[in-house]
Amino acid sequence: CWEAAPGRSIGCSRIGRSVDHLCSPGTAAGKEPVESMSSRDRVGNSGAVTLSPEAAKRYYDRFGSKQDSQAFYEDPAVQRLVGLAEFERASAVFEFGCGTGRFAAELLQHHLHLDCRYRGIDISSEMIRLSRERLKTWQPRARVDESGVEGLEREPVDGYDRFVSNYVFDLLSEDTADRVMRQAHRMLRAEGRLCVVSLTNGVGIIPKIISWGWTSAFRLRPSLVGGCRPIELANSMNSPDWKILHNERRSAFGITSEILVAQPIKHPSAA
Repeated sequence: CWEAAPGRSIGCSRIGRSVDHLCSPGTAAGKEPVESMSSRDRVGNSGAVTLSPEAAKRYYDRFGSKQDSQAFYEDPAVQRLVGLAEFERASAVFEFGCGTGRFAAELLQHHLHLDCRYRGIDISSEMIRLSRERLKTWQPRARVDESGVEGLEREPVDGYDRFVSNYVFDLLSEDTADRVMRQAHRMLRAEGRLCVVSLTNGVGIIPKIISWGWTSAFRLRPSLVGGCRPIELANSMNSPDWKILHNERRSAFGITSEILVAQPIKHPSAA
């Protein structure tokens, strides 16, 4: 497996588990048994197996604050997104998958106007607890709630300037990702921005080897890598509903991320 630093496995750092999971079946020492596919995983239209929402919630409830340990490869891509998304011009920001609230705190402290409101949701009750603790300084204009994709349907039409999601689309089935995209399009104003960062396939020898190994582990069993895998964001944006403004890749410690900023194209309603 791939080592970024002593004691840190790149291939498994996303989930904070021992690389023993990739090297032997069954239960790794000190770890719980891997549940059956029927209880943890779900098959999408493309045949890709992803963690069910219930399994993802259980996993990230356990993972908790360890999520922030992934900053060593996530931060370069996320900071690049911040540089592209013009958050300073936003009056309302929505984050799908707010995690521990670390990104929201960065926005609220350094990039958002004092009158800009922030709204975040996450499927994990533990993540919401951590987010609320971290964001209490900015209440009530910053609010987070426990919810999955269904929570998007309750948000207002044209209610936000920015729809942000960092390292969440690589957990979703294609069907669910399409559903999120439709809701993001509905929620964003005409001049709004969809701002997404995701794991993607590497370019260059080392990144290619790492993304190949990650994908192989995901295909063996998604729970080995926390349900995430490299995806191609821009391919899913080939739609008359979106105009891609920025799309690039950035690698850190051999792990490659895709950064995408898109604008919704609002079609006139049928008469």
